[in-house]
Amino acid sequence: MSTHPGTHPGTHPGTHPEERLAALGLAVPEVAAPVAAYVPAVRSGDHVFTSGQLPVREGELLLTGKVGGEVSEEEAVACARQCALNALAAVKSQLGDLARVRRVVKVVVFVASTPDFTGQPRVANGVSELLGEVFGEAGVHARSAVGVPVLPLDAPVEVELLVEVDPAPAG
Repeated sequence: MSTHPGTHPGTHPGTHPEERLAALGLAVPEVAAPVAAYVPAVRSGDHVFTSGQLPVREGELLLTGKVGGEVSEEEAVACARQCALNALAAVKSQLGDLARVRRVVKVVVFVASTPDFTGQPRVANGVSELLGEVFGEAGVHARSAVGVPVLPLDAPVEVELLVEVDPAPAG
């Protein structure tokens, strides 16, 4: 199978992932600075693993608190989408170009939630739907949505991605 820059299996030829984001009124942000001793992403062979990404925009958390408590499900979905954008920034930092993403393999979404909140999969859909809009069929992935009592900095959502990428150029 031949792929061209900006073309992914199951997407429209010539549509670059960042053009698809722009059509949604979104852009890949600057890579968020780690909050501890780690890096935002690591490439190993034909895969990029991101660290957990928080809902940070322009250096500030969008919200704090628990989903089902101080944070509504709708707000959590928006936070999940911001986490996904931050994860894409981390991926791009390893590749230079999101057009090198072959497919999204796995998404893990952590939702800091009250004990009675059971909508973690709906919150995680904020990530899954965005990745589908950006990568088409290549954005279809395996996923876990996990409720947790607390996340770093009291963030309501944290997201990790595992993506398969075009092989590193020989050289």
